[in-house]
Amino acid sequence: MRLFGRTGAMDVFRNYKIDIFGLKNGTHQYDFSFDEDFFSKFESSLLKLGKGSCKVQIEKTSSMLTLDFEVVGDLTLECDRSLELFEYPISIEKELIFKYGDEEKELSEEVFVITPTTQSINIASFLYEIIHLEIPMKKLHPKFKNEDAEDELIFSSTVSEPNQDTVDPRWEALKKLNKN
Repeated sequence: MRLFGRTGAMDVFRNYKIDIFGLKNGTHQYDFSFDEDFFSKFESSLLKLGKGSCKVQIEKTSSMLTLDFEVVGDLTLECDRSLELFEYPISIEKELIFKYGDEEKELSEEVFVITPTTQSINIASFLYEIIHLEIPMKKLHPKFKNEDAEDELIFSSTVSEPNQDTVDPRWEALKKLNKN
């Protein structure tokens, strides 16, 4: 769901729209915030609770736009082990590049092509993805952090390195046969 100057269903994200058509070349700063209301507007969102801020610095040239995102906040996650809710702090820096071209398309996760007549860029979906990519695969309440580290140490200590000096006695018997 990319939002390049389109209207309609995306009116719910009008607060996340950056007008770029009349923007002069140079650096421009924008501030946004997100909270539960932001996440509720995305269908089947993994996140329901959280809040924070997003600073977007745009560097505009005649051939492209570079958007530098700085996202800071707290997400409320559910622990996979105890099902308790806990605060998970985030601090993210991400860069997106918008090049001018004949048709709008996505070249990679960070590089997009927009037409020179594109009126605005709505950053809501980009902000949503940036935040969601910060959620860890294994969501553990901070009270389990030390226990989890101990489990990893116990597991790793059970695996031992083979000793180079010790020779299996079966090989010794085979070596004796080879000498005959």
